[in-house]
Amino acid sequence: MKFRTTFGIACVIAAVLLSGTASAQQVSPSHGLTYDAQTEGPVPIPPSERTLQTVVADPWFKVSDNGIVLEGAIFHSNGNMLFCDVSGRRVLRLTPDRQLSTVVTLDKLSPGGLAFHKDGRLFIAALDIPHAEGAVMAVNPDGSNLRTIIPPEAGYMPNDLVFDAKGGFYFTDFKGTATEPKGGVYYTAPDLSTIKPVLPHLAMANGVALSPDGKKLWATEFGRNLLHRIELADATTIAPIGSATAYHFTGPAPDSMRADADGNLYVAIYGQGRVLILNRNGIPIGQVLLPGRDQGHNLRSTSMAIRPGTNDLYIVTSDGSGGQGASIFHAKVFAKALQK
Repeated sequence: MKFRTTFGIACVIAAVLLSGTASAQQVSPSHGLTYDAQTEGPVPIPPSERTLQTVVADPWFKVSDNGIVLEGAIFHSNGNMLFCDVSGRRVLRLTPDRQLSTVVTLDKLSPGGLAFHKDGRLFIAALDIPHAEGAVMAVNPDGSNLRTIIPPEAGYMPNDLVFDAKGGFYFTDFKGTATEPKGGVYYTAPDLSTIKPVLPHLAMANGVALSPDGKKLWATEFGRNLLHRIELADATTIAPIGSATAYHFTGPAPDSMRADADGNLYVAIYGQGRVLILNRNGIPIGQVLLPGRDQGHNLRSTSMAIRPGTNDLYIVTSDGSGGQGASIFHAKVFAKALQK
């Protein structure tokens, strides 16, 4: 008898809950479904991310009136901001007083990721997507002495890279599709003599970042909208139970990322005109939106950099054929840049 009573109460509670859920999803039959302020734009914020702390970035510098693709933003120790003109196969330099110039122009490959070696050289991850090839190159900050570190013959499509404290670097291999994950994350030893896989079988591995202590590796998977968190036992070994999918993005598509001094992770969302910020465990804590995104502008947000010694975030983006060119936007964020 007691069992029947308990069971009956449980059924009533379940019915009430289901009824409440159903009624919350229903609309008037006479009106049907309609767009509202949260859903009418081309890239609505996913429901799970609508309550995050949110700021809208300010326009900071117009790179071009044409919708060229920008990528790979970083800062040099002298205060210059460097980034890639993917469309023009150039690495660009923007001085603190906003004077724009070209560091180097590549012959065949398009630069996408930049990182400074501790010896001062600028390393460039570059690729040719139509021909499925790529390379890693190094050049002096003034554009002289360009040389190849990883040649196209090695078979990779390097998209982005990050150095560790020993002078070795991780790079992403932008190969594969959502159903044929042929890319991954690889590590090049400090003497540049060996390359070892760290996280294989990824679909268009894109962004890569290290935590402030260098013990945690992050990678975005562009083809499957995933963020991977890797605990490292050493430079190329995943610690026991140290591999996890920390986050699954909605819509298009995680691109480059940066870590700050607190270990927060900033992920540029390509195709959405925004940057999503996650804490050191991969839990979303904030976002930066670009102006015009609700009208379909500035959506090709690919990369960002935090100015050293500050919490000033600079986001590079393109409006494609939308008429607003290619620009850099600025916002204040949680913490200062990760010190090298």
